[in-house]
Amino acid sequence: MALITLRRNLYHLSDFRIHGALAALKNHPVNHVRKMVKGRLCPWFPSLQPEPCRVRFHHACCKKFHSENGDALHPLGEPVFSQAHDWAGPEQNPKSLDEQMFYRRLNDLDSSEDVLRFIGTLQPLPDSLAAGALQRICEVEKKGGNHKLPKGILENGVFQALCVRFEQESPSLSDTALVTALQALSLLYVGPQSNLLLNLVAESRHRVNRGGLEVRSLCILGESLIRLQGPGGETLELIIYQLQGENLETFAPEDIVALYRILQACAEKVDRHQVFLNKINSFSLSVVSNLSPALMSQMLTALVALDQTQALPLVIKLGKYAVRHIPYFTHEELRKVLEAFIYFGHNDRFFTTALERHVASLCLTLDPEVISTVMEYCGRKQILSKPIFDAVAETFVGQSEKFSPRQVSELIEPFGKLNYLPPNASALFRKLENLLLTRFNYFPPKTLLKILHSCSLIACHPVNFMAKIFSPYFLQQLQGEESSVDRLSLAQLTQLFLTSVLECPFYKGQKLLPKYQVRSFLTPCCSLETPVDFQLYKSVRIGLIDLLGARMYFASKVLTPYCYTIDVEIKLDEEGLVLPFTIDEDVHKRLALCIDDPKRFSLNSRHLLGKEAIKQRHLRLLGYQVVQIPYYEIEMLKSRVELVEYLQRKLFPHNVGVRWPLTCSLRVVAAPRARTHLLKQRCTSIDAAKPSAVNSRGDRKVLNYVCGSHYVAVGRRCSILFKSLVFSLLSADCELQVDARGSVQGCTSNART
Repeated sequence: MALITLRRNLYHLSDFRIHGALAALKNHPVNHVRKMVKGRLCPWFPSLQPEPCRVRFHHACCKKFHSENGDALHPLGEPVFSQAHDWAGPEQNPKSLDEQMFYRRLNDLDSSEDVLRFIGTLQPLPDSLAAGALQRICEVEKKGGNHKLPKGILENGVFQALCVRFEQESPSLSDTALVTALQALSLLYVGPQSNLLLNLVAESRHRVNRGGLEVRSLCILGESLIRLQGPGGETLELIIYQLQGENLETFAPEDIVALYRILQACAEKVDRHQVFLNKINSFSLSVVSNLSPALMSQMLTALVALDQTQALPLVIKLGKYAVRHIPYFTHEELRKVLEAFIYFGHNDRFFTTALERHVASLCLTLDPEVISTVMEYCGRKQILSKPIFDAVAETFVGQSEKFSPRQVSELIEPFGKLNYLPPNASALFRKLENLLLTRFNYFPPKTLLKILHSCSLIACHPVNFMAKIFSPYFLQQLQGEESSVDRLSLAQLTQLFLTSVLECPFYKGQKLLPKYQVRSFLTPCCSLETPVDFQLYKSVRIGLIDLLGARMYFASKVLTPYCYTIDVEIKLDEEGLVLPFTIDEDVHKRLALCIDDPKRFSLNSRHLLGKEAIKQRHLRLLGYQVVQIPYYEIEMLKSRVELVEYLQRKLFPHNVGVRWPLTCSLRVVAAPRARTHLLKQRCTSIDAAKPSAVNSRGDRKVLNYVCGSHYVAVGRRCSILFKSLVFSLLSADCELQVDARGSVQGCTSNART
């Protein structure tokens, strides 16, 4: 078959027959050569211009480039050459120069009609260039959003001639031309039963069985067969088997990502290929730095689809290099990267910083799906990024109509979860309220409940919607076809109802029926509270025992009648005396200690989460004195003495100047039917003598242990042995005499040297 190319036209130039182009360039100035070439190429390239061309369109196989996204067929990141550069290299291969100019001219064409018109003016092309033209048609149509070829293209004589040529000459096509043509036709959604595709597929199967195809060709062919036949074909299995036998060191980064895409399509067979996947995951660590934004996004997407949770080193390295690509990701690529990081639980402060800059600068132009994914990423990882949240709030106020109900939910929930009100909070929630009022019926019941509950976490109470969500009709919709409403929805409804009672006393609408109310917000699967950290609680418990004198003066994990679980509860009587936790009489005040570990705060911050903020807010409204004990204050304490002094300041803030020594000794004489006050004194060591027994008679006798001005009630019944409170004093032996009212009447001290 005669192949008439641009090189033949150049060859007929007398200047180029004299010992090659080098001699011509020596005899003539460069401008003269360019002028002659331009004159001879006018019939071929009428629009030839001297300025630099745009990014070139190359045959994906012939030029050793592979599609980065599976659909786009031109290589990314290629160097761009001007025409002067092309002809300034006298020793270049004329054939390669012809192909470069052909693909550049092809890349300048923006419609399939122009492509067909251009190749129609040329004499018969080599099969590789013809396949490249078919590729360009595919790319142009996909950019236009077409999933099928227009009728005008299918009936075009040039296009039909191309198809007939590939159908009749498939056995004589080169490997690169064969797989490229098959790739283009599969992306153009040409009927899989057409004679053209059947012939190309049969020829491809024959060459795979024969063996010898290059890695690049195998990857392109595998993806094409997946689009045409699905992941269950025998030929595809043979292609994967042959790829397993290849040395991964010979794979280019594009080939590695193409291999991930092929295995992703066969995700149901991942167990059979896991050993091969492990090798790919390990090798991919060496190519991450060479991945483009598109390839990086595709690799992360494949890792998610293949559930490669054991490939965390690869994910971490991808996250490290993704920082530099954030400004260059497309909306869809950025969304997939964030979804992968959500799936693997990965976060990186440098990535977050780069994401903040990107979202803050482009938020008004970002796709709503990308914005909602960014907010979901922040919410899942508990990242309180004020630049992101403020920019998203501004975008929602101006473009709320663009967001679907699901996207609105994903956007609003992080504000409540992370307990953050943006500067334009009033405008944000006014816009949200108007949106819900006008599109109330379009929101699924569970989605609507999540949005309203998130608003209540940050004290933006949805009063206008409470009657609707507490109504039997809404509750029936919420239940759907299930036998009962799910546990999380019931907990959210109960907390909303509690909010209406405590924070919205003016609300007089529909109440939540008791059968839809839960008894506790702390449950293993769907909790509205964070369980207390055991190690942190253990440290605080030791300090409380030293402070109060015994374990009996505070209770742990107390479930209140209002569904909240208190980490530590301490009861005080009217005089401020600490009562045993078993006593329910004469309780004047209750202290609720919130022992907050890092899980109760936003990531790397001291900002409480929304569910912890609403809990403390409700406990205060219920009459509790909330004492917050955060982890970062406990970590600053260096000794047990400092811990006790810290707890003393927290529990009794009005007497911070009183020191309470840990080691002390007392000998007590208790007056019957009297409230006895014990004077605590400092000593250097503890006597090993057994504690004295104190016997007070009567039905309501209280013996108190005083530390400074703090009184601790340690008993309310007769014949109580105060083992943990009565000590032998080493430095001084004191006896106190008190009257029936508890006033000190005398003191006897027998000092020992």
